[in-house]
Parts: sequence; C-alpha cells; structure tokens
Amino acid sequence: MQVHRHVCPLCEAGCGLESSVDAGEVIAIRGNRDHVLSHGHLCPKAFGLKELHSDADRLREPLLRRPDGRLGPTSWDDAFSVIDQRLTAIIDRYGADAVALYLGNPVAHDFATTLYASALMRTLGSRNVYTANTVDAMPKFVSCQLMFGGMYTVPLPDIDRCSYLLILGANPLVSNGSLLTAPGIRARLRALRRRGGRLVVVDPNRTQTAQEADEHLPIRPGADALLLLALIHVLAGEDLINLRGLEAHVRGLETVTALARDFSPEAVAPQCGITAEAIRRLARELAAAPAAAVYGRTGTCTQRFGTVTSWLIDVLNVLTGNLDRPGGAMFASPAADLRQLSGRSDAAIGRWHSRVRGAPETLGELPLACLAEEIDTPGTGQVKALITVAGNPARSAPDSTRLAAAFDQLELMVSLDLYRNETSTHADIVLPAPSPLTKSHYDLFFGHFAIRNTATFSPPVLPPWPGDRPDWQSLLRLIGIVARQGASADLDLIDDMVAGSLATTLGVSADPDTMAPRGPERLLDLLLRAGPYRDRGAPLTVARLREYPDGLDFGPLIPQLPAVLNTPSGLIELAPDLLVADASRLRDDLQRQRSNNMVLIGRRHLRSNNSWMHNLPTLAKGPDRCTLHVHPVDVARLALGPYATVTSPTGAVEVPVEVSETVSPGVVSLPHGWGHDEPEASGRVAARRPGVNSNVLADGTELDPLSGTAVLNGIPVQIRTAPMRGEVDGH
Repeated sequence: MQVHRHVCPLCEAGCGLESSVDAGEVIAIRGNRDHVLSHGHLCPKAFGLKELHSDADRLREPLLRRPDGRLGPTSWDDAFSVIDQRLTAIIDRYGADAVALYLGNPVAHDFATTLYASALMRTLGSRNVYTANTVDAMPKFVSCQLMFGGMYTVPLPDIDRCSYLLILGANPLVSNGSLLTAPGIRARLRALRRRGGRLVVVDPNRTQTAQEADEHLPIRPGADALLLLALIHVLAGEDLINLRGLEAHVRGLETVTALARDFSPEAVAPQCGITAEAIRRLARELAAAPAAAVYGRTGTCTQRFGTVTSWLIDVLNVLTGNLDRPGGAMFASPAADLRQLSGRSDAAIGRWHSRVRGAPETLGELPLACLAEEIDTPGTGQVKALITVAGNPARSAPDSTRLAAAFDQLELMVSLDLYRNETSTHADIVLPAPSPLTKSHYDLFFGHFAIRNTATFSPPVLPPWPGDRPDWQSLLRLIGIVARQGASADLDLIDDMVAGSLATTLGVSADPDTMAPRGPERLLDLLLRAGPYRDRGAPLTVARLREYPDGLDFGPLIPQLPAVLNTPSGLIELAPDLLVADASRLRDDLQRQRSNNMVLIGRRHLRSNNSWMHNLPTLAKGPDRCTLHVHPVDVARLALGPYATVTSPTGAVEVPVEVSETVSPGVVSLPHGWGHDEPEASGRVAARRPGVNSNVLADGTELDPLSGTAVLNGIPVQIRTAPMRGEVDGH
C-alpha cells in the first residue's frame, strides 16, 4: 500500500488529498491534514476521482465517424491523419478564421492543457476563439482589465482576517468558491462570525451560504448594479467615503460619485425589492467595519449588467478603503503568474468583431452565444471546422438547441474529451483525454484567486492506461498540423518551439541542463522561475516543489499597490469610460415598468460540476437534483402539479417541481449542465436521470455588451403545470 499526496483537480478549492493505492488501484481517498491551504478539508467530489478513473463509459481510444455516419474506434495515427487532410484543406480553402476553437471549463483545471491550448490558439491564428468565460466569469475579467490593467488582477476577500463580508450572487458553500480558492470555506465563514464579524448575503435565492449568514437580503434578479450604485450614493451623500491612503493611486472618484447621484436608495428600492432603509444601513455598516470586503460571482456576472456589476463591487471596495489591505479585498501573488504573459493592453475590447452580428471581441475571444450563427449562416468567413477541448457547449451555451443543430453543418469537428458527451457525439473525430489521476497537477489558473499564497505540485497518482496519450501531446499534434508540419511531425521539436517562445516572453533562460524534461513540467518550470518566489536563494522550480508534497506556504496576502497595477496611467481607473457609458443603461431600468412574468435563475449543487460529473455513481446518487424550485405562493397561484412546463422565447422544458421557500416569490430556479438525453452519448449513469437542459431557455441574442456574456439569470419565463405522467424527460 502506498499513500500519494496530491491536489484534487475537480474544482477551484484545490484541496490536498491523500490517496491510498494498492496494486495500481485507489483504495481510499481522504483529506490531507498537512496540506498548506486545505488542512484536511475535502468535499464529495473528491470521492468521484476513483470512479472517474475506472468509469467504463470514459473514452479509451480515438473515435472516427464512418461512412455509415456512426462513430467507431480508430488508431491515434489514423485519427490525426484524417484531421491533417481535412483541416489543412479547410484552412487552404477558406483561411484560418474558418476554424473555430472552443475551450471548456476543465481546461482551467489542468495546467498542461491551459498552456498547450494557448499555444494551439496562437498557432492557429483564428479570430473565432470561444471559451466558457462568456457564460461565466468574463465580466469580472473585463472589469479588472479596465480598472487594474489585468484580467487576472482580481481583488479577493481576505476571509480569514475580514470583519464584514458582503456576498452578492454567489454560493461558495456549494461552489467551494468561484474565482475564490478558499478550501473549507464553511469553517472560514463560521470563524469570521465567531470573532465578531458579520456575513451578509444578497441573492434572490436563500442559498446554503445565505442560510449561514447573519442576514439574507432577497434581491430581484438582475438588480445588483442598482443596489451597488445606491450604496455608493449613500457613501457619497453621508460623507462616508474613506480611501484610507489610496488617494494617490485612484483616478475617477468624482465621476463615480456623480454617476451614483440619481440612484438613491428610495429610487432603486422598488426595482431591487430591498427597502431604502436596509440599503442605507448596509452602506453604513460597510463604511464602519474595521475590515470589510464585497464579493460577487456567477449571479452577478451572467446577467444584463454583468460587467457594470462586477466593476461596482470593486468600486465599493475602494470607496470604503478596503482595497489592498488585510481583511479587505486583496490581490494574490501566484508562484506561476500568467499576468507575465500579457503586456499592457489599452484596447481589451473590440479589436475585431463577429461576422454575423458584429459582437466585439473581448480579451481575445468572441461570445459563445455567437458560435451557432457563425456556423449556420452562409457567407464569406463562415466557420467550417470546430475544435472543442474539454467542453460541452451543446449544454453550456445559450440557445443550445440551435448550436447542436449547427454542429451537423460543419465540414469537420474534432473533440478532445473524457467522454462522448452531448457535444462530442456530433464530432467527426473524438480524441480521448486521460484520467486526472494519471496526470501531474498544479493549480496554475486558480493561484491567481487564492486567499493565501501557496504552491503545490502533484505527480501522477496512477500510471497511464495502456494506449493512453497525454492530452498535451494531442494538442502538440494539432499544433503540428496547423503549422503545416503534418500529422507525424516531430513533437519534441514542436515542444521545444513552444518552450522557447514562452521563455522569450518571460525573459528567462530555457537551458535544458537546468530545466525539467520536455512537456508541461518544463513550461511550468519557466513560469515558476520567472515568478516572485525563490527557495533557499535559488529560483523556485518544479524540482523544488516535488520536495514539498504538502505544498509550500508563502504566507498571507500582502498589500501590493501600486506595483500590481498595469493600467496606462499606472493608477486604479475607478471610472473607465466604457463602464461609465454602459452604466447609463441603468437609468432606463429605474423607470422600467416591473413585469409580472416569472424569472428564471440557475443554481449549483456540491455533487455536481457543470455537465461532466453526472456519470459517477457516488456523485449521482441521492434525490433528483434537476428540479424546478418554486415558492409555495407561486405553486398555489399557478396551480402547479408534480411537473411544470417552463417556456421562454427560445424553447420549453418539462421538469419536476420542487416546492421550496428558499427561492423568492416570482422566481424559479433550475440548475444548468443537465439534459443527458442524447441517444449516442456514452454516459449510462447520467442517462438514467438525464434532467433537462436549462440553456434551451436562454436567448443567445441578449448579451452583456462589454463582456459578451450571455444572460443566463433573470430570464423571463412562463410556468404552467404539465400533464401528469409516469415519466417526464426520463424522470
């Protein structure tokens, strides 16, 4: 029996694990009490790692679509030979923009895929790049790019030293933190309250986090920006603004306070559903707290004012003097810092536009909501080929029915994934990704959002299965094809080119005598050597991290202003022109007649993660989770039975009704990532309780204008009872 210490790769918490391995099989998984960040915490998802590794439905060999239209096994060489022939022909005929690339959420959890997918993106040179960001976190990245000069320069609530925490549109007890790596967050929030701190949650749903809070304020979906402007209005009007030494680093204070002048608590209260008295009290409490932070996530991003809301959250952190101070909103100092790869960009938005609707590019990518129309609308520049990496946009994209139909119009579709899912079942070639337990792990992306500066490198827990190929090697072969080196190009040579380019960008040496061997560890080595930490007087390296399986602790977050700023002015841009201009839309919201329509919001579950963990028995067991939460008042008013039909302008679903007082009257809640009813998908466990695809209801034409993020919360819907049946959609 061997005990392997490693980090869970399944969510943002980055919990340290101890896996007992006997005869090449994981026998038990438990939390590592000695891990520098998680201290023994783990959630149910960690127990799914063993089942994910051994899942008989997981892909083990490449699949190729045969002349009869069916996907069947093929060799790795044959798969790449077909890709080479067909992809090269498409680029020759139509140009690189005819090839679209989609990167799913799991890419961010795998440092190797992150780095090599980025290299593929650069080599391809297509403007048609799409990721899960524009159905998730892009508003926060845009607001931070404009305010601080970097999409990864994101203020984080310093929870362990905070005395007042205001959370909007986030449920970290279930998400384990999002853009907030804070394992064991329930214990951290309880510790905040035990030391006399206060926790306030603003959310249309009384989530698990809201139930732990001192106060829950139910807000109408999509009204967060109005509330935040009203809080700024009170701070300015009652002379409560206190920058606490930030004055020399801030530009635009007068513009922001002038913007908030028309948004008094009395003016916004009818639209927010929160009383003017409560809004004024909230502003005063924030201003008076010894150390406070405001934090918002998915619910504040996936709405009509996602970027403005994300911006105003950090404006509040500045105006209360809580930015960049212990216990407030602080910046991480990751050991491997991706900010070193991006120079100062004064034009992060609109450098090019989508072909069909003219949607602006944002931070190098186009809105996912545009992908279907770019495929199914004829004309010059039409997308003819699509490569998806670790994603399931057939379930995660808005108006996903149209997107799934568009896939079948492509001349070539290639998917790299763990499963044959609702997206990859449309592909011409499916390349299998290996089990996470057979890969080394480093939290490259999430180190930028960690509440303490640490670093842990985890070697593989188990050896690869026979015939496995690392997904980074698949990406290298795709790079070779795009670079016209052919399907059998020298991967070592291509890898050397990727490493050399990274070393040049970082300004560090790529001397092979001092570096990790070829592959992702060498790329990580370069980032660590260029990072802010040294070990025993020498640059930090992968080799040194291997000597600390419980991780290295570099200490709590520390003040970093002004060095962390990368704006052209070198200052915090409190009032970027683009954000101030977009906020003008909020004046119309003040005057808008309130609709009596029901509105739909999403929700998360601790045993689920988007669309790809529903095939693991340990996580799938228990009560049905794909249900429609409806308040008892609405159940009675609408005379709902056990099932309801939910209808929006783009589609309809039939779903079981779960009566719940946690959701506000007038609001219904449905989780995303379900709808496992594709007959050719391979997840047999998931198919037994497929649920419904909530993104059938999302209108892909409505986007947050600055970030291109789809509006997935606050969708107007009609609810009516569905006929009583023994089964609805597989339930």
